[in-house]
Amino acid sequence: MRQQDGHGVTQEILPPPKKMTLEEFLESDLEGFEYVKGELIPMPAASWEHGLISAKVFLRLGTYVEDNQLGKVVTPDTGFQVGERVLKPDVAFLSTVHLPDDPSRACPVPPDLAVEVVSPSDIFRRVIEKAFAYLEAGTQMVWIVEPTSQTVRVYRPETPIRVLGIDDSLTGEDVVEGFSCQVAQLFE
Repeated sequence: MRQQDGHGVTQEILPPPKKMTLEEFLESDLEGFEYVKGELIPMPAASWEHGLISAKVFLRLGTYVEDNQLGKVVTPDTGFQVGERVLKPDVAFLSTVHLPDDPSRACPVPPDLAVEVVSPSDIFRRVIEKAFAYLEAGTQMVWIVEPTSQTVRVYRPETPIRVLGIDDSLTGEDVVEGFSCQVAQLFE
C-alpha cells in the first residue's frame, strides 16, 4: 500500500504482521491495534456517538480523579498489559499506587477501572470477553456503556453483573471512592 505523508512524499506502508509476540508488540510503534494472544486486532475509527459518550465519561471521571488526586484517567490511545493482551479501553483509571515508572511504554499493569463504550462495529461477545480479561488480570471494576439500551453494565470480580438504567447512579464504589453521576448524563 502507498500513502502520502503531510509533506507530499509517497511512502510504502507495509501492513503489520498477522502474528507477533507480546514483547514484539510492546516494542513496536503500531497504533490502531490491540494485541490478543499473538494476534493483532484492528481498532476501527469510533462513531460520533461513541466519541461523545467516551468524552463525557472521561471528563466527569477525570475531573473527579484530578480534583481528589486519586491517580490518572487516560484516553483510548493508552495500552494496558492485561495478561497476554494489550488492550486499549475507551477510558481507564489507574490509582496513584499503580502508576507506571516508565510512562513511555504501554502500562505494564491493568487499569483499576476500565470503561468500554459499545460501538455499532463492536461484536458484543468480544466486548464481554474483554471485560472478563480485565477482571482476570486484576482490574477491580469494568463499566460497559451501551448506547443503544442506554445502560451501563458493571462488572466486578466474584460479584453478579449489575445493569444500570438512565434513572440509576453510576458510582466508583471502592475503586474511585466518592465518584458518582447519573447514567442519564452519559447519554444526554
